Amino acid sequence: MNLVMAATVRIHATEPGHAPRGCGGGFLGSGFFVAPSWVLTCAHVVMQGEGREVDIVFETAPGRGETTVRGTVVATLPESSRSAPGDPYDPYAAHGPHAVPDPSALRSGGWPAPDLALVQLLRPVEHACVYVTERPGALFAGGTVLYAGWTVADGRPKRLTGRCEVMGTFGGWADADEQIRLDGDWLVPGVSGGPAVDLARGEVVGVLKSRLDSGKGGTSIGVERLRSLPVPAGALTAETDDVYQALFHAHDRYHADRHTSPVGTERTWADVQSELRDGSGGRALSPQQRIDLLGRLAEFPPPVSTHSLLGLLSDLPGSRQLDHGSAPRGWRDGLGALYEAMSGDGALELILRYCMRVIAAERPYAAPSALTAEKTLWEWVKRVADDRLSREFRHELALDWHTHRADHEHHRAPGPGPGTGNDHAPPAERPCILLELEPRGWERDRYDWRIGVVGHTGEVLPVAEDSHGTALVALPARIATPLIEAFRRCDEPGHPAVLQVAVVRALLGLDVDSWRVPPDGPPLGAVRPVVVRCSDLDPPSADDAAQERLARWNRTRTAVMRAAVVDCEDGLRVSVPEVAELRALAHETVPVLCRYGAPPEPQSAAGLVRVLEGGFGVALWRRGTDGSDAVCSEFHRRAADTLTEAGTADRLPRKVHELRRGLLAGRAETFWSDGVALFYDDPHHPLPGAGQLLEAP
Repeated sequence: MNLVMAATVRIHATEPGHAPRGCGGGFLGSGFFVAPSWVLTCAHVVMQGEGREVDIVFETAPGRGETTVRGTVVATLPESSRSAPGDPYDPYAAHGPHAVPDPSALRSGGWPAPDLALVQLLRPVEHACVYVTERPGALFAGGTVLYAGWTVADGRPKRLTGRCEVMGTFGGWADADEQIRLDGDWLVPGVSGGPAVDLARGEVVGVLKSRLDSGKGGTSIGVERLRSLPVPAGALTAETDDVYQALFHAHDRYHADRHTSPVGTERTWADVQSELRDGSGGRALSPQQRIDLLGRLAEFPPPVSTHSLLGLLSDLPGSRQLDHGSAPRGWRDGLGALYEAMSGDGALELILRYCMRVIAAERPYAAPSALTAEKTLWEWVKRVADDRLSREFRHELALDWHTHRADHEHHRAPGPGPGTGNDHAPPAERPCILLELEPRGWERDRYDWRIGVVGHTGEVLPVAEDSHGTALVALPARIATPLIEAFRRCDEPGHPAVLQVAVVRALLGLDVDSWRVPPDGPPLGAVRPVVVRCSDLDPPSADDAAQERLARWNRTRTAVMRAAVVDCEDGLRVSVPEVAELRALAHETVPVLCRYGAPPEPQSAAGLVRVLEGGFGVALWRRGTDGSDAVCSEFHRRAADTLTEAGTADRLPRKVHELRRGLLAGRAETFWSDGVALFYDDPHHPLPGAGQLLEAP
């Protein structure tokens, strides 16, 4: 309890010229120190006033006096409180043993979930920090949490603690507004932003968000939602480039330093955790070993990407399929994902192998301290292995270490390690994201959707789905959270993953590349390659047609593509040729339609379907130019040049992406491509059948 309260702060609006006293300065709510100079709280707490500065008031221990320091809001989730387009679908679906209270009865300042904010102090001060879990989805139904915060009683600020039971959630994790339901105690005004501590394990697992207006309980947000903080564009050059990595590296170094300090005498979080039934977090490590290990991992540059970290984890021998509801982002997250993978000595071996993969992993930037970090982590691995594991396993670790050192001496620079991703892999070998939209025939303009990650072998790993039907206008906001999670799992620095959008023939003109995800972000097509696939196209009925389709696709990947405008001659609209005539075109031909329109006329829609039925895996068309008097010569020339410059089909999605980036930047030479759609349907990786997307391979 003392460790929690020492790190819990109250937050005030700033007053020019003097620090707050008592309740002066406008008490806003609570928060807590998660790392030196970093406060975690709710966005609705710190964003109530003007600007992004607040006063942080805290007392390290009773009787020691209060300290006030100015801080600035560095990040909020979401960045804006602006509401998304409305949709009658109710996201508050119960996932626990009791009915969900009316969401309108929850008081949380109007900021949508996850409603988190990070405040960085503007001057250095000594303070305590909480221990934040590294386990994914740490809050679970039936558990008990301790909460702490501040409130106002009789005109004075008062500390407050209590206990609540975790009752479940409303909103799935794929919903931006997923919240943990709490019950069992009255949550009074002011405690929003305070910590929720798992009493069984002794670690902070959530942030109090809201309270019920008339009743006990409220909601909390899991701390793993911080993993969705924006990922910096491009490669990192320093730890501080990524707020998430800087925050948790500082957190882990803080706790390791205090636990291993030879002069410190105060009880640490590891001391408390060692006295709890489940305090070790993972069965293989003691709390002391865990904090020591996390501190050593925090000395390394972070993983190159989430995708590289997932690859490292999946390549570990003996690891089973891991559940990455919120995919790991840092080395500490990868460790937390392993806790439930195995038991006994097998779990410890898995963790030590993970450490060796971290030592060998590719680095996003050169850090002078990396060599020292490698040596200290190896010393820890060797010491733990010597105490508990077999001679054969110790020999395996020693061989890995000496091999790594020999490689380092040979190259004198860090290089790719096992399972470190594929940022240099050919485009066909990189993962991509699949978004399937399926119209609900009995509900006009409403769609079910599924999102998955497609591996280089074509397997599809599910990320999220919704079968309640979402209005078209609400789709971009509705799918934003799971789509951003899928992007994070696949993207590499400088190589945003391709988004494949699978739609029925009637929706081929849907401009998903212009959707903004998140709502205040740039168009999707300017952020990453976006291509279209057709989900209701009949497969070839004969073997020769199937072989021809494969031959066309393979030819566009080995020969320079060439354009064939099929719906326009001499500036006039013409009917797209019949399928037999289209099949007579050379295999490296890419059909181009310049008069598809938005929405397309029936003649244009039927013509595009004939193109797809002709066995073409690549096609270009332009939406929004359905006028018969439009001058299209420039479009013909530029489309042909684009195909020639791209050369082969595997380079075309990124070529179209460059054009869309140029449009966003206002480069006149790209204006011709406004509204262009790219059909890109690899016959080697067919779309999953009905329901297949959600079956783990």
